[in-house]
Amino acid sequence: MTAPNAHDPESLARLAAGVATRAGELIVRMRDRGVTVAASKSSAIDVVTEADRAAERRIVDELLAARPEDGVLGEEGAGVAGTSGITWGIDPIDGTTNYLYDIPAFAVSIAATVPGDAYADRRRAVAAAVCNPRTGELFEAWEGGGARLGGTRLRFAGRAELGALLVGTGFGYTEERRREQAEAAARLIPHVRDIRRIGSAALDLCNLAAGRLDAYYERGLQPWDYAAGALIATEAGAAIIGRDEATPPGEPYLFAGDAAVVDELRSVVLGG
Repeated sequence: MTAPNAHDPESLARLAAGVATRAGELIVRMRDRGVTVAASKSSAIDVVTEADRAAERRIVDELLAARPEDGVLGEEGAGVAGTSGITWGIDPIDGTTNYLYDIPAFAVSIAATVPGDAYADRRRAVAAAVCNPRTGELFEAWEGGGARLGGTRLRFAGRAELGALLVGTGFGYTEERRREQAEAAARLIPHVRDIRRIGSAALDLCNLAAGRLDAYYERGLQPWDYAAGALIATEAGAAIIGRDEATPPGEPYLFAGDAAVVDELRSVVLGG
């Protein structure tokens, strides 16, 4: 049976943190033995490794052992319908291309979500953990409890001037999507301090929370890409918006940064 504190966000975050840390240790061990590409997804260069699949299995097994009534939605295909109201969004390796090349910017991302977002078809993240196992950094947050890095509270200190922003973004894997994203970056770059393309949406949002980026945007994110990182960023104090007031953050767009400048960032990226 699900524990009495079934919907206690802090307990959910602690569980996510432990599971993410252990999954991170697994993918590092597997990476150190060499990478095996198991399949491709949206294009030939959008790969899935055996470590993605092994880590997702490990995460699902641990979460359901602790909370058997919960649901699960994983990037690599894990899908379990739960009865508790909690569904875990899992990205076992966010930044798989970085993992493939052993660039130390990949992460395990886990978020606990519940119904009740402002948008009827979306769920709301209430607890999250993002672990970068190469650096040993563990980000975590729970609804109303703030965001933390290694136990230290994060407070987003955003910049309100577009020209002063260091902006993170990412690119998809299809030719058409990359062309659109390149055009958006070309519109933006004359107006900001600079752009960074780190290769992990989860870490971009965590880096925003930690003050390593001033803003972030991306097109084409799926819930498992951003759910954990977005909660960490918002609990640190960042504002997150979608393409317009009627569209939730995620697909087609997510914009994050200081509330005083994020609308302007969106306008430039979209060519408004």
